[in-house]
Amino acid sequence: MHAFDAKGLGGARSRAGFTLIEVVLAMGVLTLGMSALLGMLTFGAALTRTAALRASSAAALEAVMGDLEAGLFPLEVDGSAGEPAEIVDRSLSGSKDIVYSASASPNLEGPTTPSGEPLQYRLDVTVNWSSGGLRRAKQYTTLILREVPFGERMRRRYLGAQDLTRTNIADRMENSQ
Repeated sequence: MHAFDAKGLGGARSRAGFTLIEVVLAMGVLTLGMSALLGMLTFGAALTRTAALRASSAAALEAVMGDLEAGLFPLEVDGSAGEPAEIVDRSLSGSKDIVYSASASPNLEGPTTPSGEPLQYRLDVTVNWSSGGLRRAKQYTTLILREVPFGERMRRRYLGAQDLTRTNIADRMENSQ
C-alpha cells in the first residue's frame, strides 16, 4: 500500500481555499455595493413620489382652469359673455379636498372689442388643499379671454339656436323625436 504523506496533503490544502482577510475584504466590497444600490432605490422612490405629486397637482390645476373657462363669464340675455364672476371657496368637482378662489380684472394692455371693452382678463387663482394633515395654499396668475364657454359654443353650433334655455332644449328634443 501507499504510505500516507502528511506534508503533501497539508501543502495542497493551504492553497485550495480563501484566507480570512480575502473573505472579510470581499464581504466589505459586497456591503459597500449593496449600500449604494439601496441608496439609489430610495432616491428613485422619492423621485417617483415627487413626479406623481406634480402630475396630480397639474391635473388639478387643469381641472380648475377648465371650470373657470366654463363658468367665470356668465352668459348675458343676448347670449354674449358677461362680466367675470367673483369665485370664493369653490370645491373642485370630483375632489372635496381641493378648494379654489378666483378674481379677474381687465387687462388694459390686451385686445379690446370694437366697442372698447377688454377681451383679456388677468386671473388670480388661489388653490387650497390638504396634504399630510396640513392645509396648504398656492397662488397663480394667468390671462384668460372673455368669451362664451366652449360647451355653450358647441351647443349653439350643433343645435343652431341662440336661446338655449333648458326648457327650449327640452322642447327641441321632444319635437325631434
